[in-house]
Order: sequence, then C-alpha cells, then structure tokens
Amino acid sequence: MRFHPSKVLTVVWTMLPALLAAAMLLWPATGEAAQPALGEQARAMQRAQQAVLGVQAVAVEEARSARTLGRARQGSGVLISADGLVLTIGYLVLEAERVELLRDDGRPVPARVLGYDVATGFGLLQALAPLGLEPVPLGRADRLSPQEPLMVASGGDDGAVSVAQLVSRRPFSGYWEYHIDGALFTAPPRRDHSGAGLFNAAGELVGIGSLVVADAAGTAEGGSPGLRRSGNMFVPVDLLAPILADLRQQGFGAASQRAWLGLNCAEVEGRIRVLRVSDDSPADVAGLEVGDRILRIDGTEVQSLAALWQTLWAGGAPEREVSLLIERGDQQQTLKVYSVDRMKTLKRSLGI
Repeated sequence: MRFHPSKVLTVVWTMLPALLAAAMLLWPATGEAAQPALGEQARAMQRAQQAVLGVQAVAVEEARSARTLGRARQGSGVLISADGLVLTIGYLVLEAERVELLRDDGRPVPARVLGYDVATGFGLLQALAPLGLEPVPLGRADRLSPQEPLMVASGGDDGAVSVAQLVSRRPFSGYWEYHIDGALFTAPPRRDHSGAGLFNAAGELVGIGSLVVADAAGTAEGGSPGLRRSGNMFVPVDLLAPILADLRQQGFGAASQRAWLGLNCAEVEGRIRVLRVSDDSPADVAGLEVGDRILRIDGTEVQSLAALWQTLWAGGAPEREVSLLIERGDQQQTLKVYSVDRMKTLKRSLGI
C-alpha cells in the first residue's frame, strides 16, 4: 500500500501529539508562547518524513552477499544534504550494480553507491537527478533520553510512519563480524526497518534502521528472559560525522580495512559457537566447522562476540596469520587462519 502525500500528512499529524507532548516537558515556554514552537516542530516532522526515500538495489551477479541477502533488495534511505546524499543501511547496497531511489509519489530517481562502511554498517548514495526535497539535519543520538518517544519513517511503495520509544542504548555485536558502540534499541518493532530513519521530536535524524531484535531492553537495562521485548536496532547517526569525508572520497572509513575471517558466531552459555562458515573464506580454508567453539584468539581468551571481534581487529594488519584455539566435540585444537582485508572481498559494479 502506497502512502500518498495527503495521507502521509494525515498520519504524521495523527502521531504528532505524542511526540510534541514529550518535547513540551523540556521547554520552559508555556501557553501561547509555546505555540510557535509547536508549529515549527510539526513542520520539522513533516520535512523529516518527506526526506525518507525508498531504496531499490540489485547486486552484481557474482556478489558473495547474494547468498544471504539475495540479489534484489529494497528498503529506505534518508536525504541528508542538498546535493543529493542519501544515508542508508549498508547491506541494502552492498555489492550493488544498480540503485534507484523512490520518492513519495512513486517517481524513481537513479543513484550510485558512494560508499559502504564495514565498521559502522552505513551505506551512502548519491542521487543522479534532482530530488526536489529538503534534506534533514543530523541530530545527536547520545543526547536522547531514556524512554524518549521518537518517529520511525520508511520510504517506497509501502512507506509508513509510526511512534517508537527508545528502550536502551548500548554496544551491539553482530554474529557477522560486526560491532558498534551506542546502538539504539526501540520498540515496538517495525518489519520495514532496513534503512528506515529514526527521528527525534525536532525532526532531526538520529539513527538508521538495521535489525529486528528479540530483546530490545537487554541485560544492560535490566532485561531478563521473562521481560523480553522485541524491537529494532538503529545505527546511531553520531558514527557518521567522523567518516563522512572518507565515505565521499574513497568509499569507506579507515576502520573498515580490517581482518575478516568469514564466520557467523553466537554466544552460547558463555562460549563462542560457530554458526556458519562462508564458502571459500579464510575460516573455510582453515577448516573451521559449524558447531566449533572458539576459546582463544591469538592467545587471548574470549567469551563474548565483542571480545572476539575487537581482539581480531586490534591484533594487527588486516591480512595476517590468526591463531584460534577451538573446541570440537571434547577435543581442543589450534587452527591457523590467514585473514583477509574485508574491503578486498567485496565485488563492485563496473560503473553506472
């Protein structure tokens, strides 16, 4: 179902009271003096929603990522500059050969991939024709308050807006050799989260949608198995500023040039268990298998995904020999894995 502009405005106005009420608690002005601020905020929220675009991408035929993500992908992105820069989640445009942006009216606009940053997970697109839209300002995710109401907006044919609540903010480690600090966790969950924009009550972009998670609160916020609450994880926009120039100039930030093994892992009862080994990856060549438990990396004991990935990346050059002490069945053994630079494994289009 497509949200046409008139319907979008109706939805935005319907949800604004909850956002505005929360923001009013922070404003010293009351009564008539507060009304101009309310009007400005309403306009800011409308601008934010209108800056969210649909993203459609097709990966190159030989893309390694097509095995898990498929070749055809769709999600959202957010216009962040007057010259047509669109911020999205990187896996949508990873190894893409064709990308289109979809406006609210359904008009497609061609785009190209400027950058994909492994370290943060951001993707950066450049519109190749005028979008005729106003970009949104970037906010500060680190200034969000606990339980603060936020707006989630997606684009494309099924674009929608809804209110979400900030449930927790904490480090996040992904099973696919990924870790960031200050990830934003919101509830209730949205299934159209990929590349969706997360906005504060001032209409500023504070996060880009990445995942659905089973436990948005997490143990850091007092979560427990009996109190699990599903939600979404958003990559905080604070991670963009330090790498934006590099993304525009070379396509990735410096931290993206790091060791890659080709493993999917999970924490199981205080141990790291291998869930998947990518075909023809360093881990595959070295003989790792699904079910192996990783005990040490380069002599350092690891009991969490964060420790595993951060030890790997801090251990030296991206391409080097990595020593893994594993447990397979009731036997321990040491495997030598020759890591590769993750950026060198990605396929790229020959051009637009």
